[in-house]
Amino acid sequence: MTALAGLWRFNGRPDAAEGCERILASQELYGPHAVAQWTAGDVALGRRLMRVLPEDAFDRQPFIGAGGRYVLVADIRLDNRNELTSALHIPSLQARSLCDTAVLLAAIERWEESCMDRILGDYAFALWDSARRCLLLARDPLGSRPLHYHRGNTFFAFASMPKGLHALPEVLYATDEDHIADSIVLMPDFGTQSFFQGIERVEPGHIVTVTAAGLSARRYWQPRRQRVVMRGPEEYSEALCELLDQAVRCRLRGAGDKVGVMLSGGFDSGAVAATAARLLALSGGRVVAFTAVPRDGYENPAPNNRLVDEGPYAAATAALYPNIEHVLIRSNDRSPLDGLDRAFFLFDRPSYDLCNSVWADCIHDAAHERKLKVVFHGTFGNYGLSYDGMELLPELLRTGRLLRLWREAWALVATGRRRWRGVLADTFGAWCPAIVWAFLNKIAHGSDFDVMSYTAIQPRRFKELNLRARAREFDLDFVYRPWKDGFSMRLWALRSIDPGNYYKGILGGYHIDERDPTADARLLEFCLAVPSEQFLSNGIPRALARRALVNRLPKLVLENPRRGYQAADWHERLTAIRGRVAIELDQLDACPAAAKALDLPRLRRLVDNWPAGGWERREVSFSYRYTLLRAIAAGHFLRRASGANR
Repeated sequence: MTALAGLWRFNGRPDAAEGCERILASQELYGPHAVAQWTAGDVALGRRLMRVLPEDAFDRQPFIGAGGRYVLVADIRLDNRNELTSALHIPSLQARSLCDTAVLLAAIERWEESCMDRILGDYAFALWDSARRCLLLARDPLGSRPLHYHRGNTFFAFASMPKGLHALPEVLYATDEDHIADSIVLMPDFGTQSFFQGIERVEPGHIVTVTAAGLSARRYWQPRRQRVVMRGPEEYSEALCELLDQAVRCRLRGAGDKVGVMLSGGFDSGAVAATAARLLALSGGRVVAFTAVPRDGYENPAPNNRLVDEGPYAAATAALYPNIEHVLIRSNDRSPLDGLDRAFFLFDRPSYDLCNSVWADCIHDAAHERKLKVVFHGTFGNYGLSYDGMELLPELLRTGRLLRLWREAWALVATGRRRWRGVLADTFGAWCPAIVWAFLNKIAHGSDFDVMSYTAIQPRRFKELNLRARAREFDLDFVYRPWKDGFSMRLWALRSIDPGNYYKGILGGYHIDERDPTADARLLEFCLAVPSEQFLSNGIPRALARRALVNRLPKLVLENPRRGYQAADWHERLTAIRGRVAIELDQLDACPAAAKALDLPRLRRLVDNWPAGGWERREVSFSYRYTLLRAIAAGHFLRRASGANR
């Protein structure tokens, strides 16, 4: 992986190389193995390299192509490298000594900007076109590699991470308080804002074109609403397995003979681990599967329909494959606040899921100790591989297929997967007025589940920014009613997440390349085109995954109706540092930006009225695991970035 840098002086000042060097130096932790840059006086591009792929030994970026017209720097792993080199007529012997950026440059030389329709993988790149006097910046469809930029009156600069841009004295170091308010209320990551003023991000799946006169952007990854028609369920299952094999196989490059997997008790990570084990077995390779579990002896009640300890389920998956080493990860001595300072430094953005960050950090430590270079997970699987298909119910209602709707609803109840109340909510909820939906939630769950109940945004700030109107612009429903169709829901969800800073931070902090086979564009595009009837069938959600994975996952996992509840013992570790939480709130109170953003009196009431039990109840877990800890994450970022109370 690579940290990118570039600077263009619009006024012709010939010191671009000096600025680019500063940007590169500030990103050393993301690329410690080699550094280089190219300059033409008023323009400079550079990169810092961390060698992960075998072909990185031949990385000599920046690359110059098309007779000097192009200069390219890229942070890239090509997943269809062989197909590209074949289409470009690059002999296989020559291809072995080409890094992925060199292959990308050849694709640009051949197809220019239309190459975006041909390349697959995780990437961010910058291309200087001297003939057109413009810069082209691009990121992969799911945003696995970050890329940020700043446009000033007399210059344009880019870097993989915001800290690179902050190395320039002309770039103000200040938080974007409006964007942080957005994030507190769970606004999707739409738009170009970062968490710092004056620093923007290239959005996933976008190309940004920069000239001295201005800037424009376009989305190049736009899955179409289409329908894949096959002869029967088995053909869909076979196609899904083939795509899963492909997604895992291409991401094994550079892992060596051993790859790590974050293995839960569910479908997605289980499918990834099983597939990796099958593929590596052919060459004697192994999988190290890490499963986060509660402390020994933890027996507190589980939240409704949740699985507290996923260890036995993950172990059942691992037991099917002799080349899987199963490692249980307990984080008994770590609290949700322990990693805040490190996360601030590594990610250049708030780290909101503090409970899950605890066990994730423990897994990264364990993987680093075993010298693993690549760790897999299945974060995006819910929108593709293991999509449950529940949006079929409103789809059937909307299209008038009432008999099929009745049969599916009856089957859901008959199999015990839904009660009639839940079926009615799933079917009609999309058309229910927000105020009515909130009232029904109040009756059913004791909370109206409105944004002001599950977040700690300062009410005055909420009104000042008119966040309800902003949410409507982004199709965000603060009371989370069901969607009317699965395609829209999944595409919205895929576009609302930007994991690039996290992946880059894990690379810098642990020298581990996190990869998600379930984020493979080919796999996702196929699943988006599969009819909803294949995902929900005869009252069985995730029917397609259940059929496809029947020979890869154990019956215990495939028939488990409960979702995992990770970090189930989080409340014990949080309770142990209750005094530290109070101190953190005192520090936030002394930080003007945090006091303006957060409802600190409400947070203090939560600390003062600490529960003695009942942590499995929804209203309790939401108040502390999400409302309190998410507020602390946002406030800590504001406090550190403002320099207050360091």
